[in-house]
Parts: sequence; C-alpha cells; structure tokens
Amino acid sequence: MTEPRPGSTLPLLTRTRLLEVMAEHDLAPHRTLGQNFVIDHNTIRKIVRLAGVQPDDVVVEVGPGLGSLTLGLLEAGASVRAVEIDARLVPAMQAITAGAAEVTVADALEVDWSKVTRGEPCTLVANLPYNVATPVVLRILDEAPEIGRLVVMVQKEVAERLAATPGSKAYGIPSVKVAYWATARMVGTIGSEVFHPRPKVTSALVEIIRRPQPVDGSDPTALFPLVKAGFGQRRKTLRRSLSSLVDDEAFVAAGVSPSARAEELDVVAWCRLAAAVRNKAESALS
Repeated sequence: MTEPRPGSTLPLLTRTRLLEVMAEHDLAPHRTLGQNFVIDHNTIRKIVRLAGVQPDDVVVEVGPGLGSLTLGLLEAGASVRAVEIDARLVPAMQAITAGAAEVTVADALEVDWSKVTRGEPCTLVANLPYNVATPVVLRILDEAPEIGRLVVMVQKEVAERLAATPGSKAYGIPSVKVAYWATARMVGTIGSEVFHPRPKVTSALVEIIRRPQPVDGSDPTALFPLVKAGFGQRRKTLRRSLSSLVDDEAFVAAGVSPSARAEELDVVAWCRLAAAVRNKAESALS
C-alpha cells in the first residue's frame, strides 16, 4: 500500500496537461532560455528523493518553468521559493501550483540571494537551464551560504565538469571552484524522453554539498585568478602557464612541481600555491 504523502495533493504535471496549459496561456518554450520541462512523474520523484526533501524544508528552485518539479517538491511538503527569469510563465505556473510556491521574477545570475534565502537554511533543487547552469551553481556557492545542499539536473557534460576530479579530461576551472566550496558527485543520468520539448542531449543529476568552511580558508580572490591562468594554457606546464604569477620559490614553498600541469593539481594544492604567492607578496611589502 502506498503511504500518504505529507504535502500537496495537487496532481503532478502530465504531457497532456502541460500542452493544455501552454495552449490556454498562449505559451511556447523559449529555446534561448533553455526551457525543457520535465513531464515524467518517476523522474520528478527521483529528483525529490535524491534531494532528501522533508516536510517543511525550505527549497529554492531556479527555473521552475510551468511547475513540473515544483509540484513534486510541494508533494513532499517543502516550502518552495522559485526564481524564474521568464515572466510569461509565472501566471500559468501559479495556476498549476495553486499559488503554493513563492516566485521571484529575476535572473538567477543577478538576483539578490539574501532576499531569497532570508537567512534560512535552504536546499536548491532545480532543473537548471543548460545555457547558464555552471555560472548559476558557482554564483550560489559564492553568494548564498544558506544554501547548503544542491541537487541539480544539468547537461551530462556539465555535470561531469562540476564533479570532475584531478587528472580527468573534464577537470577544469568549474571543477576547482566547486571543490573549493563543496563536494560534488554525479548521482544519476536522465534521458531526453522525460522532457518537453525533447532536448538533443542527455542530462545528469549532480549532488553538491557545501563544506562547513572553504578549503584551507583560502581567499578566493587570490585563488581563482591563479586557477584561471593555469587552465588558460592547460597543455603547458605550470612553470610556463603561470610564469608571470609564480616563481620557483613559491612553487617550492607550496610543494607543487613546476613541471606539473593544471589538471594534475587538486584544490588543496591550488590553495597552497595561492597562499605561497600571497605570502611572498606580503613579505616583499614588509
């Protein structure tokens, strides 16, 4: 016997209902905004389950679209705060969810996250628009400390980059930045058949859990420019790619081989290198 669910009794969105609502409100998915709506109930509930959503949890959703995932979050008993850039969709989304979700019409790359979280612990659960998924995740990690956990659906290649480890082909600047703030892992793949319209790519789910403190307490304003420079010429050794920023003394102090390449260093090594550069600069000023 199926146990009663703790939250909303609103029915999840079907493809038929989605098309009806779009017709009623004269809507069409906006391709440039990466709008692909999930219409498979098993997928919706899988995402909610993997996110560990409990009754009364505060969940932030970016890009709710017409509310297909929102309904699943409400079904689990969450309090949903959605950020949607496309004002056209909001009346239809509010009708579908019976106004049960709070919606802020804003760009997730510009919104004031403190006004969304309001200082409360939150989880981010979202089917992120593919074209802005990486910058949205990185901005949230940087600017919204109240969001301690993220479960996001993104293009599979993006998921691989966000969760990549040193030495892998996908490892790059986003991987290091995510690892500075959090731990990340891929927790599943999603086929294109669960979306309307159907995308041409495979999607994946990524779980990102924020660290209590960033790695080594390093200053990101010193760390990230160094990482960017290193990966800007990733086929070169660090001695060459960082020649204008790091000298041999700093490499020795950091315990990093100048003959290594950017993709070989984990976030801890990058932090040591940034600290060595900073310490040398401070010593020169004293």
